[in-house]
Amino acid sequence: MIKAVICDDERATRNIICHFLEEERLPIEIVGNAEDGEEAVALIRRTSPRLIFLDIHMPGRNGFQVIEEVSQEIGAQIIILTAFASFENAQQALRLGVCDILSKPVDMEQLKAAISRAIGWKFTTNETVNVMLEYIHAHYQEGLELEDLSRVTYSTESHLARLFKKYMGVTILSYVHRLRIEEACRLLASHECDIQETAFRVGYASLNNFYKYFKRYMGKTPAQFLE
Repeated sequence: MIKAVICDDERATRNIICHFLEEERLPIEIVGNAEDGEEAVALIRRTSPRLIFLDIHMPGRNGFQVIEEVSQEIGAQIIILTAFASFENAQQALRLGVCDILSKPVDMEQLKAAISRAIGWKFTTNETVNVMLEYIHAHYQEGLELEDLSRVTYSTESHLARLFKKYMGVTILSYVHRLRIEEACRLLASHECDIQETAFRVGYASLNNFYKYFKRYMGKTPAQFLE
């Protein structure tokens, strides 16, 4: 489950977010709530969440002050909540690296879309597939096997393979390779590392396999991609 906190002084907003998460069976676990800025800073430091729902206007410190206080200590994605959306707020949120801004009252479809953007993958209506997706995105750089997914979902490998194809439209292996190549493109484009290091960092022990799948999904070799 993805750990998340809600920092908002309005109980109605906290309740509706929890209701939407439960109703859609999203793999998000709310591990704490805060009603003011001071509580928010303490909660975030204590729980180290991966996702933060953060109101701009709170007693004590506002949302932007909370971000400035904890941004160097955590690697969480932040979704701003506000009833007073403005261009100035959007500009400041972008400067602080906020992932998204949602207007109150929170809409379920907008919330789902914001969460998907924040964590980097889309939810399905199937809880088991969502668990697989979460695990894949957390471990795709490792020697990921279908057996691993079977263990975390308590399901047979054949059942998982059919389920994933039904809801995602591709096989598990194809999804993993696509994810690896997308990350490889990001690393190469940013010049963080050379081709060989990129291959190893995204999960390919064999450079030949990396070249094969890169060419399959991108239509060009890594060297051509860098030209």
